Amino acid sequence: MFAPNEPLTPPGGVFDEPWQAQALALADTMVQEGYFSAIEWANALGIALREAEAQGVSDTLVTYYSAVLVALERLCEAHAGISSDDRARRRADWEAAYRLTPHGQPVEIRTSRIASSPKG
Repeated sequence: MFAPNEPLTPPGGVFDEPWQAQALALADTMVQEGYFSAIEWANALGIALREAEAQGVSDTLVTYYSAVLVALERLCEAHAGISSDDRARRRADWEAAYRLTPHGQPVEIRTSRIASSPKG
């Protein structure tokens, strides 16, 4: 970790948006809880980044965190008992709730069509 006064400390914050920190924290938590290994996480993120590069996407923070999401989605489908259909339904539920939520209020999904499943 960089100390604030060190010359190599990156300028400004490391994250442009709170969700970026949350996505990395989620990946770390899933590694710590044993859903997938750190090596699997690194490989999945590397694959997602190489795919973005192959598509000619600019190397930006947006690209990086988009790859983080792709890697998380794939690993959740492979190791956490979440199917691509479940993930798509959950995303649609969240997007609908987001559109109906007044600005400044927390988004609440009242019903979820995904049953939680134990890690395994």
